[in-house]
Amino acid sequence: MDLSAEALRGYIDYLRDMGVYDMYRQGDPADSSELQTWLKTLAPAVAAGATAAPVAAPRAAAPPLSRPSAPAAPQRPAPVRPATPASRPGAGPDIVIAAPASAAPMRAEAPAIAPPTSAPFDDFIPETGPFAPPSMPLVSFNQLAPLPASRITPQDKAAALQSVRDIIGDCTRCPLAYAGRHSIVFADGDPNAQLMFVGEGPGADEDESGIPFVGKAGQLLNNMINAMGLKREQVYIANIVKCRPPKNRVPEPVEANTCSPFLLQQIDIVQPKVIVALGATAATYLLGLKQPLAGLRGQWHDVRGAKCAVTYHPAFLLRDPRQKGEAWKDLQRVMVELDLKPPARA
Repeated sequence: MDLSAEALRGYIDYLRDMGVYDMYRQGDPADSSELQTWLKTLAPAVAAGATAAPVAAPRAAAPPLSRPSAPAAPQRPAPVRPATPASRPGAGPDIVIAAPASAAPMRAEAPAIAPPTSAPFDDFIPETGPFAPPSMPLVSFNQLAPLPASRITPQDKAAALQSVRDIIGDCTRCPLAYAGRHSIVFADGDPNAQLMFVGEGPGADEDESGIPFVGKAGQLLNNMINAMGLKREQVYIANIVKCRPPKNRVPEPVEANTCSPFLLQQIDIVQPKVIVALGATAATYLLGLKQPLAGLRGQWHDVRGAKCAVTYHPAFLLRDPRQKGEAWKDLQRVMVELDLKPPARA
C-alpha cells in the first residue's frame, strides 16, 4: 500500500466523497500515525473497490465508522475508535457510513445558510446604519439661490418662462425620464398671477396632456379656485417635479432636487404674492422642512419673498372629503391676504 502523502490525501478525498468530513477539522490528516494504521486496514477494501459491490446501507448490527483519534485538542470530545470489521473469507471489511439524515451534524458550530429569497433588492437596503445610502439634506427654496437682484418686467415674464422651458428641453437629468414618462408637464396659467399653486407631480392625465391638474384632482382644484372668486386662467400652477413618477408614487429626493431649480426660476419670474403648497411633498421641498401637515398649516411661511400657505392636496381631499372644510379655512386666509371675495350665489 502506497503511504505517501499524496496517496493518503487521495484516500482522504475518497472518504470525503463518501460523506466523512471530520478528518479536516484539525491539522493535516496525513501526519497522523493512527490514521495511517487505520488506512492500512482499509487498503484491501479500497483496492477491491472496482469489483466489489456498492457500499452497503447502514445496518443495525454494525455501528457506523467515525474518524480515528486526532492529536489531542484542549476542548474536543474523546474520539470514537472505528469498529473492528467482521472477518469473512475472501472479502474485505464492511465499510459502513452513517446516513447523513439520521446522523447528528458534524459541525454544529457552522450556522445553516439560509436559501436565497425572491424579495426585491431594494428591500435589503437599510434605512439607517453604516450601510445605509447617504441621506440627501432638505434645502428650502430660499437657500437654493439668492433672490435675483433685478425683477423681470410683466411684459417679459412669458418669454422668460419659455426660456426656462427651452432649457429643460427633453429632460433626462433624473430617473423619471426613463420611467415611462410621456410628457414634461411644465406649468399652466398667468405669468403675472398673484396666486401660485404648487403640487407634487403629474398624474396619468397630466402626463398624457402635458398640463398640470387636469384629472379629477385638477377638477377639484378648479372648483377651489372658483370658490375663491378667481378663474384658473388667473393663477399659475406648477409642480415640484415635471415628470410623472411611476404609479403616482411620491418623488424621490434626487428627482425633486433635480427639478427644484426650474421651479425656483418659475417662482422668481412670476413673482406671486402668495404661494399655496398643495400637500406634504410640496411643503417639504418648498420650505425645506419635513413635518406633519398639521404643524405647517394655519401659518404663513416665506418662499422667495412670497407668503406661502400650506393645505391639503386635492387628491387627498378626494380620498377624504371630510377635510375639505379644513382646506377651505386655509384658502380663506389666502383670500384675506389677496383681498378676494367669493362669487355671489345666483
